[in-house]
Amino acid sequence: MERKKTWREKLADNKDLPRVEQITETMSKRWGEGTVVIPAPKEVDEIMRKVPKGKLITINHIRDMLARRHGATIGCPMTTGIFARIAAEAAAEDEAEDKKRITPYWRTLKVRGELNPKYPEGIEGQKARLEAEGHRVVSRGKRLFVADYEKNLVRI
Repeated sequence: MERKKTWREKLADNKDLPRVEQITETMSKRWGEGTVVIPAPKEVDEIMRKVPKGKLITINHIRDMLARRHGATIGCPMTTGIFARIAAEAAAEDEAEDKKRITPYWRTLKVRGELNPKYPEGIEGQKARLEAEGHRVVSRGKRLFVADYEKNLVRI
């Protein structure tokens, strides 16, 4: 039986990425026309690493940065989100081994400042880390958001 890859191994596996592709007719209903960049996992991690304490970034901002970097119309929503999760899990593996400089994944939010329940330790863990850095987390129904997150968005 094959050994399951660690999150760090998944992060390091570029799978022939990044790649810019034409948006297909099917995809155009949702994303419009033009091109989409499918980033490499390490690219998403690299952007997440640059977010300093007290600052935040959203997945959509990461997607926009990737699109600009590669001259594409948009950054792929699916793979960017998946790779952010992989970066977060790889950071948790690093932290478990007492590495000091890990990707501050908790500073990467979903759309409209929402916390990500798929990150290590779930939304409660992300909430605790964000509050420790001075952010105020509020609930809207069953979901959690950083209040006034726009004021703390990083400019990378």
